[in-house]
Amino acid sequence: MNVLKNIFNFYINSSIHVALAVVSLTAISTLQFNVECDFTLLSFIFLATITGYNFVKYAGIAKLHHLSLAKNLRLIQIFSLLAFIGLVFLVFQLNITALIVSAILGIFTILYALPVFGNQTNLRGVSGIKIFIIAMVWSGVTVLLPVLNNYSIYNVDVILGFIQRFFFVIVITLPFEIRDLKFDMARLGTIPQIYGIRKTRIIGFLMLGIFILLEFLKVDTNIGNVIGVILVAVMCSYCLSRSTITQSKYFSSFWVEGIPIIWLFILLALCEIN
Repeated sequence: MNVLKNIFNFYINSSIHVALAVVSLTAISTLQFNVECDFTLLSFIFLATITGYNFVKYAGIAKLHHLSLAKNLRLIQIFSLLAFIGLVFLVFQLNITALIVSAILGIFTILYALPVFGNQTNLRGVSGIKIFIIAMVWSGVTVLLPVLNNYSIYNVDVILGFIQRFFFVIVITLPFEIRDLKFDMARLGTIPQIYGIRKTRIIGFLMLGIFILLEFLKVDTNIGNVIGVILVAVMCSYCLSRSTITQSKYFSSFWVEGIPIIWLFILLALCEIN
């Protein structure tokens, strides 16, 4: 039993779960915009997410405790290094436009983690913008990259898809911010810190309403996409309504972060029915 628990904890803590979520959102975009689902691009995004997230989460810890790292943290370091090496090999498989966008999003990830703004401040510590940086990077990776890598021309659906994804990511990040209320410093200015838990839920519900509305504004949508968006909004609403400061250990890090994976399976199932 302990072995299975350790494997599961490694799956969560090494960012494999969040990487699968990001890959799922990318695959969803390829279905929505009818572009090729490029395995190389999905592999690149998977490894980039692991590298980026583990860099953000563990860079400071590794610097402070390099000689006394716990066994699990050392294992995550090695795993992250292997992911980065694989990432370097895949870089040369993408077109130049997708690489430029990836580099820009990568810079935001670095600025999010490293104190480059004086007084040991990074983007993560700038009041009120953390959640919007996360949403922008996720939306850029999962909406823009699959389109750019296929040399597709932007249209109104891509723009609406980017905005829709932006709101979705904010909503699924809110349970994390509610969970972290007891840890976050007041200067972070997170949405729950500013508005409280009840109003944060209301904000999330309003964003989900916009999330659904945007699907109906797209030129080239279909009943499968509409059903998928509505079902995902229902799941997000439930998770948001259940989010508390004392939520269970895996509520956000597994269940909420797993919604994109469920969304992908819903769309694939609807495609099979059609």
